[in-house]
Amino acid sequence: MSKITTINPATEEEIQSYDMMSEDEATARLEACHDAFLEWRELSHDERAPYLTKIAAKLRDNADELAALMTKETGKLLKDGHREVEICAAIFEYTAKHGPDALADEERTHGAEDKRGVVTYQPIGVIYSIQPWNFPLYQPVRVLAANLMAGNGCVLKHASICTGSGLRLRELCIEAGLPEDLFQVILIDHDTSDKLIEHPKVRGVTMTGSDGAGRHIGSVAAKALKKTVLELGSNDAYLVLEDADIDVAVKYSVMGRLYNNGETCVSAKRFIVTDKVYDAFVEAFSKKMANITMGDPTDEASQLGPLSSQDQFDTVKGQVDKSVAKGAKVLCGGEAPDRKGAYYPATVLADVTPGMPAYDDEIFGPVAAVIRAKDDADAMRIANDSRYGLGGGIFSRDEDRALKLARDHFDTGMVRINSFGAADPNMPFGGVKDSGYGREHGGFGMKEFVNVKAIFLP
Repeated sequence: MSKITTINPATEEEIQSYDMMSEDEATARLEACHDAFLEWRELSHDERAPYLTKIAAKLRDNADELAALMTKETGKLLKDGHREVEICAAIFEYTAKHGPDALADEERTHGAEDKRGVVTYQPIGVIYSIQPWNFPLYQPVRVLAANLMAGNGCVLKHASICTGSGLRLRELCIEAGLPEDLFQVILIDHDTSDKLIEHPKVRGVTMTGSDGAGRHIGSVAAKALKKTVLELGSNDAYLVLEDADIDVAVKYSVMGRLYNNGETCVSAKRFIVTDKVYDAFVEAFSKKMANITMGDPTDEASQLGPLSSQDQFDTVKGQVDKSVAKGAKVLCGGEAPDRKGAYYPATVLADVTPGMPAYDDEIFGPVAAVIRAKDDADAMRIANDSRYGLGGGIFSRDEDRALKLARDHFDTGMVRINSFGAADPNMPFGGVKDSGYGREHGGFGMKEFVNVKAIFLP
């Protein structure tokens, strides 16, 4: 029987090994989840809500343990792990509080005589959740909370490098009182995963990951006529306009590029700077990035930990090296230290042009691409010159103008103005173009996998 072995990317030490499940065992877990769903769906939204509130409390009670485990498995800063636990608790609480109203039956009318109609949001069954490693708790939680409130069951296939985090999440949900089979975590390979997508008891598939993986999973699901929500990669552009406050722009650009060791789909990745403020921004930004303290992720003084694995290190290094070979200029970083662990320094690349990985692709690590624009209009054009469309940002002293640009011209699902942040329970999360489709959070995620049923009364 094949195994999964988790490895600490900071120390290169093995953490734990887990047996992979056979197709029969995974299918049995799926069918048990479906059976639990049949009972869970009988509860009202108000009856489901307390389960979510109790899970939130259980996560907070175990915050130190969860943060330490995530740091050990993925190398994220311990303080970022604590933030992740808190946002997960907040998501469960938000969903418990707002779910009953968001999913309540709606009174409508139909026909010329305005007869009574009812629109009801009914659960559909087991939702299959395929999640990545960069936020071992948050990624599965945002799917789980919404679908538990909607009345669905959930089967999670987590990234192998954070297997322990996925299993611990399930244990804590059960400790909080959630029916044992309603949330399953399965340890399977990609071939078995494809077969599960096709299983008739899987009614929806949601996945976070690369656009390449999204194409594959989306196509397998489409052939089986399963609805999908795909949250894929991005190379988010942050615009530094001619009237930007440079201090504000530098502060949030460093934060936006290095949050979670730069391994975030909505990280600030491309910095498109107008000619008027280019020199001032790039000098200050590069200086701050060069002075970032990289080290042990459990050390409070560390501002940057290791990448999540040696594979991820190799990928990031290859993307930087290829960009430099094509003409990108290294302003700081760019060379990995000679030390144990998957450490890659905060790096700034200038003279970035189309055809380079730093321009075209997503660099999932602490690497910033700086691109010069002639003026504000040119900056907006360059920002949208991407196959991705997840998030982005605008730095400008004129907030009303920035709002208009964000609303009318930025071809992304999310835009930050003079700030940076990853996710908020009250605001929709998701993208366009190769960044995928569907929305999570803000009440939208609760309605992605429901049967919007129309009932006509005489």
